[in-house]
Amino acid sequence: MQDDYLRKLEAIEQEAVLAIQNAPNMLELDTARSRFVGKNSGIDEVMQALPKLSKEERPRIGQGANKVKTAIEEAYKERRDSLRRDELNKQLSADRIDVTLPGAGRPIGHLHPLTQVTNELITIFYGMGFSVIEGPEIETDYYNFDALNTPANHPARDEQDTFYTDVAPQILLRSQTSTVQVRAMEKMKPPLRVISPGRVYRNEEVNARKYPLFHQVEGLVIDRDVTFGQLKGTLNEFIRLLFGKPLKTRFRPDFFPFTEPSAELDCQCPFCMGEGCRTCGHRGWIELLGCGMVDPDVLKGAGIDPEEWSGFAFGMGIDRLTMLKFGINDIRHLFTSDMRFLEQF
Repeated sequence: MQDDYLRKLEAIEQEAVLAIQNAPNMLELDTARSRFVGKNSGIDEVMQALPKLSKEERPRIGQGANKVKTAIEEAYKERRDSLRRDELNKQLSADRIDVTLPGAGRPIGHLHPLTQVTNELITIFYGMGFSVIEGPEIETDYYNFDALNTPANHPARDEQDTFYTDVAPQILLRSQTSTVQVRAMEKMKPPLRVISPGRVYRNEEVNARKYPLFHQVEGLVIDRDVTFGQLKGTLNEFIRLLFGKPLKTRFRPDFFPFTEPSAELDCQCPFCMGEGCRTCGHRGWIELLGCGMVDPDVLKGAGIDPEEWSGFAFGMGIDRLTMLKFGINDIRHLFTSDMRFLEQF
């Protein structure tokens, strides 16, 4: 009986190895393996018969069965690795990349319209002798209000107008880049000629013309014997360079805590040349910026002697200039990241 089992095991091994070596794919390979070493297979029948054999026959038959199992498993692994290599080579051949072909390439982007106008403003003022300075967007109420001569009861200090933080009662998001001018006057000795572009924040209702986040650029000149006429000449030249042609300007009296006298500057509409159009609301004029002579109290607060030095300051919204320059009718378009809008510029 012992010889019968050994012959059966030898026949199983030969048949199994042949079936495994000829398996054309992984599915049939796994099927062949299960058929010869799985439950109810020939080897399984031999193993179940071991208890019926004598003590002398049992070890030899058991060792023979394990030897056949090992041979089948080794044949299985060898054929599995071969099939995987064939599949990989086939896939590599199908997915082969010709490195000599030109690349697909990516479309080249461009600067956001706000960045374009900001860079243009910086270039214009740099050509007029101004330096660019920056400052923190999270400020103290001293730099945002006190140092700019803003009284304690001014409406701008209310929470309805200013974003205060929970860091401390005096910490807020700056509502104007004039804070950078104060820091410049404290750290730099006059004469000064600087601009400070950057983001500012105000608690305003969102609509087509207002947004809680927007951009400003403010300018400051501190020197001896600075006059309002120099302010006007500087701004007229800036407008000419910005719009590419000289335009009429007019000053309207206004009030700002940090300048005295103060004014709003209007310029002739560059799109209709004063005749009236949709851009200027058919008025012929466009309100462009606020400006004025630096208040002596602001100079004193920064440690500058107003008897020796004087200066002027101006500030404008970059978002508004961008809307004017490109004919944008809603400020919200500048912040939505809508590619249909941005691709126009």
